[in-house]
Amino acid sequence: MSAYDDLTAFLGEWGPFQRLIFFLLSASIIPNGFTGLSAVFLTAIPEHRCRIPDTVNLSSAWRNHSIPLETKGGRQVPQKCRRYRLATIANFSALGLEPGQDVDLEQLEQESCLDGWEYSKDIFLSTIVTEWNLVCNDDWKGPLTTSFFYVGVLLGSFISGQLSDRFGRKTVLFWTMAMHTGFSFLQVFSVNFEMFTALYTLVGMGHISNYVAAFVLGTEILSKSIRIIFATLGVCIFFAFGFMVLPLFAYFIRDWRMLQLAITLPGVLCGLLWWCIPESPRWLVSQGRIKEAEVIIRRAAKINGIVAPSPIFDPNELQDVSSKKPHKHHMYDLIRTRNIRILTIMSIILWLTISVGYFGLSLDTPNLNGNIYLNGFLLAAVEVPAYVLAWLLLQHVTRRYSMAGSLFLGGSVLLLLQLVPSDLIYLSTTLVMVGKFGITSAYSMVYVYTAELYPTVVRNMGVGVSSTASRLGSILSPYFVYLDKKHLLRKSCELLFSYRHHLGCLPFPLLLQETQKPPVYRPRPPFCRACASGAICSRCCALVPAACVACHCASTRWSRPPPPASSAASCIARLASVCLPPCVEAI
Repeated sequence: MSAYDDLTAFLGEWGPFQRLIFFLLSASIIPNGFTGLSAVFLTAIPEHRCRIPDTVNLSSAWRNHSIPLETKGGRQVPQKCRRYRLATIANFSALGLEPGQDVDLEQLEQESCLDGWEYSKDIFLSTIVTEWNLVCNDDWKGPLTTSFFYVGVLLGSFISGQLSDRFGRKTVLFWTMAMHTGFSFLQVFSVNFEMFTALYTLVGMGHISNYVAAFVLGTEILSKSIRIIFATLGVCIFFAFGFMVLPLFAYFIRDWRMLQLAITLPGVLCGLLWWCIPESPRWLVSQGRIKEAEVIIRRAAKINGIVAPSPIFDPNELQDVSSKKPHKHHMYDLIRTRNIRILTIMSIILWLTISVGYFGLSLDTPNLNGNIYLNGFLLAAVEVPAYVLAWLLLQHVTRRYSMAGSLFLGGSVLLLLQLVPSDLIYLSTTLVMVGKFGITSAYSMVYVYTAELYPTVVRNMGVGVSSTASRLGSILSPYFVYLDKKHLLRKSCELLFSYRHHLGCLPFPLLLQETQKPPVYRPRPPFCRACASGAICSRCCALVPAACVACHCASTRWSRPPPPASSAASCIARLASVCLPPCVEAI
């Protein structure tokens, strides 16, 4: 409703009330940063090998050679999923034969890990992988857990908007916050992989619903100039802060159940914000609850030290939006015409590619060179300057060059990473961080750019379809990491996918329309060929040529204004050959 901003303008732009709402809503996003990428540590796979029971009578030499070796990275390492047949090597041990001397180990029969696995505790004391032995033939279950979390995010994206429109922003914010925290807490008591995964899906639904509700509530309470900062810096930087704290928790708490409990408890503290964050007055007015909205506005005015007018909301001044019946639009409108069809296809590819790159790099943290906790912290910390850069670019640089530059930075750096020797740990880690920086900047800007590209009547559907493509990318990203680790695709599969597709998508932003301060089109008024008069179309409100009232014709073809007709007779004569069906109102 356009009158709302005018009626509440007396509150000011950035008073104590607005600052309080800005920081409280942003702070409510911090627990989302904990759980959003907690799978990096919860589903990590420590070094492991087949367990050799202590009850098996083996000499120390045979116990040390009970696991076959394989070549990885140019060196011999024990296999993780095979062992020599215990009955065979126990017999050789009883006979006093020595492995490698009396017995050719390459000829021995092998078997799977029938007695389970031994896990290294150098980095993790326990994860869900060590808890339920999600390795070897069951190693696909780890990334499946992460994918189901993002399935929950996808489902939550569909329902969060409708719920907040019906029940209110504040109510949905705190209910989904409780859902997010409650199901995270129940995960601590999971008894099997299936229970953990089902709860993780529900956590994902609460995760995105809480985020969306806080985002909408902030944009409706804050003034127009502050909304941009809130949307691009506020919620994003506080999410990154939660992501930065996560590796610190994981470093000091290396048992997965205690870690899950630790990242859940801050969500309980957010429940105290119920008495500090108000309902959206804009939503209350739209529901006809004028008195409740006035109470909130008067409280805000008191905090800002401003005397509120009486009354604040005059029903005669508010637009009656419920009486309007806007034209309904359908999903088909996103592919109806050639131009919007191309826009939709490009947006889907852009969002999918950027999403896979962002989540793929984040989830690939355990596979990077160096310390997993330090790498996790750096990958989170690099997001803060990326969000700041994205905000500055959106303010001062055209959208097309900003998007293309971010994609080029992320893709080209990841391309260079393939040429760096594996022993140059610091250089490769630095390149990964720079690549994450570029991809995060692109991810932050693509929301704004996509919303500006679509026409108003289909903007919500266009952004929704693009966001769905992003969720699909996040669902797929755990398996790019999985396939890379299983060597089912080329070396560094996930990174190769990222740089090839980011560079491949580089022309897309350059082909799209510029939306940052587009040139204002002021056409010369069209005129009637016959009498040089103009008119406004009653259907589209655009200036179109028309005959003057004296010509007795509703519409005609047009061109640049010719010299005025010398007489009414010649004007009418020219009109006779160019008259069109009526679509205008004479002016």
